[in-house]
Amino acid sequence: MDLATAFPPFGLRVTCSDLELRLPDDAELTRLADVAVAGIHPPERRPFLVPWNVGEPDDVRRGLLQYHWASRGKVSPDAWALELGVFRDGEPIGAQSVGATDFPVTRSAGTGSWLGLAHHGKGIGKRMRLMALHLLFEGFGAADAKTEAFDDNPESNGVTRSLGYAPNGVVLQERQGEVATENRYRMTREAWAARPEAHRLDVTLEGVAPVRAMLKMDEAVRG
Repeated sequence: MDLATAFPPFGLRVTCSDLELRLPDDAELTRLADVAVAGIHPPERRPFLVPWNVGEPDDVRRGLLQYHWASRGKVSPDAWALELGVFRDGEPIGAQSVGATDFPVTRSAGTGSWLGLAHHGKGIGKRMRLMALHLLFEGFGAADAKTEAFDDNPESNGVTRSLGYAPNGVVLQERQGEVATENRYRMTREAWAARPEAHRLDVTLEGVAPVRAMLKMDEAVRG
C-alpha cells in the first residue's frame, strides 16, 4: 500500500499552470523550512499571531516540521487542517492551508498562507488563494470560506478584498504583547459562483474523492 492510499491527503493535488498545492513529504518539508528561514516578510512586519518564523534558523526549521507533523496527525472528520505546500515548477515556495471544524454539518472552511519573501510581488499569493478556494468550493462543496489578516498587513488585505470577500467583522487580538486589529472576511458560494472571468483559473483537482471519504464530507448531506 502506498502513502496516498493509506493517508489520502497525500494524494491530493491542486494544479494551475506552474503552481501546485499538495502535502509535502518530509524531504520537501525540510526544503520548505529553508524557505521560511530565508524570510517570509520584512523584519519590521508582524503578520502572524505567533512569530513562528522568527528566531534561530534551527529553531524555525524544527518548529515548522513539528507543526506540519502535528497537523497531519490531527486530521479527522471533526476537525482538519491540510497544510499544503505551494510548489512552483516543483520547488517549494510557501504554504497554503485549508481547514475546518465540523465541516460535514457547517460546510464552512478557512484558509491561511505564507510565501517566501523572494516570491512576493509576482501575483502568486492571489493565484494560490484562488486555487485553495477552488478546492474548497469545487472539490469539497463548501458553503463559505473565511480568512483574516491584521490591519497592518496591506498585501493580505488587498488580495482578500480584490477576490470579492465580504467583511466579516473586526477583532482585537493580543499579538506578541501588544493589541492588534484583525480584519475578518467571508466568501460565500454565491460570491464564488459570480466571480469575474479573471478569477476563473484553469485549475485541475486530483485525489479529492478519497479525501472526501476519509473526512466523511458527504455523510451529513446524505442524511
